[in-house]
Amino acid sequence: MAEHKPPPEDLAPLGLPPKGAGNAWGGPARSLRGRLEENEPMGGHVSWRAGGAVARAYFPADLDDLAAFFAATRFDEPLLTVGLGSNLLVRDGGFDGTVVFTHGALAQLRRETDGGIYCEAGVPSPKLARFAAGEGLAEAEFLASIPGTFGGALAMNAGCHGGETWNYVERVLMLNRHGARIVRSREDFEIGYRRAGLKAASDEMFAAAWLRFPAGDAEIARTRIRELLDKRAATQPLQLPNAGSVFRNPPGDYAARLIEAAGLKGLREGGAQVSEKHANFIVNPDGKASAAEIETLIGRVQAMVLEKFGVQLKREVRIVGVRP
Repeated sequence: MAEHKPPPEDLAPLGLPPKGAGNAWGGPARSLRGRLEENEPMGGHVSWRAGGAVARAYFPADLDDLAAFFAATRFDEPLLTVGLGSNLLVRDGGFDGTVVFTHGALAQLRRETDGGIYCEAGVPSPKLARFAAGEGLAEAEFLASIPGTFGGALAMNAGCHGGETWNYVERVLMLNRHGARIVRSREDFEIGYRRAGLKAASDEMFAAAWLRFPAGDAEIARTRIRELLDKRAATQPLQLPNAGSVFRNPPGDYAARLIEAAGLKGLREGGAQVSEKHANFIVNPDGKASAAEIETLIGRVQAMVLEKFGVQLKREVRIVGVRP
C-alpha cells in the first residue's frame, strides 16, 4: 500500500473546495477525517496483486466520514467501492475516478438488543462468521469460507456449503451519492444466484445490514468453521495471489468441472495461470502477471469451454478501468 499523505491542497477534481473553503455540508474541506490519495496503484489493494492505478482513492475514517465525503463530491464523479479487493481486477490503463475503501472504516459489528446482528460493509466475512459463533448463533459458518468484506457478500449474495448471505438479511442500510442514509427491506431488492440489487435503479451502495441467525451451540459452530477453513485450504490455491472463483457455476453443473474437463488446468497467458489445484481459480504465481494477461486468460477459458461444451461461462469477478 502506498504511504498515506495529507489531502492535496486542490480538491477540485472531486468537486471539493480548496483548503479552508466551505463545502456541501457547511464546513471546511479539511473537516473530512479520511485520507485522499492520487494516482493510487491498485496492485497492492486487490488479491490478484495486479492491475493499474486509480486517479483518486479515499480512505474514510468511518461511516459518518464516508457520508460527508459523498455529500462533498461531484455527483458525476465516477466512484467505485472496494473492500479487500478479493473479487476485482483494475485494467492496466487504470480507473479514471475515485475508489472508496470500506475495509477498516465501515467496521462496526455488534449484537443488537433484539438478538440480531448489525454488520457494516467493511467487516471481513470470516470475522462475521466467528462473531456469530461466539454469540451462540448457528448457520453463519459458511461466511468463514468467503474472502472479502461483508459489503461484497451482500452485493453478490455470496454463498457456499449450502448457505447464502441474503437468507439471513432482515434489512439493509444504504448510502447514496448525496451522503444520505436509507434503510431498506428485503422487498426492495431483486435477489438471485450471486446477485442482489435494488429493483429500481439507484446510486446507492451497501453500508450495513441487520442479520438474524438461529440460536445454536458456540463450540459446534467454531468446530464447523475450522472444518470449512481446512477444506478450503486443501482444495484452493490460497498460497498464490488469486481472486477466488472466477466464474459462476452454470445451472446444473460446476464451472471447475467444465474447465478441468476441457483440459485447461495449468493453461498460461504470460504470468497468469489456470490453477492446477482448482480449475475455477486463475492465479498469479510469480506476482508478475498483468491485468491484461489475467483478462485474456479469462476470455480464453470462456471461449474454449464454449467451443467444447456449448456452455457460456459467466464471470463472477468484476473488471473495471481502461486498457492501456
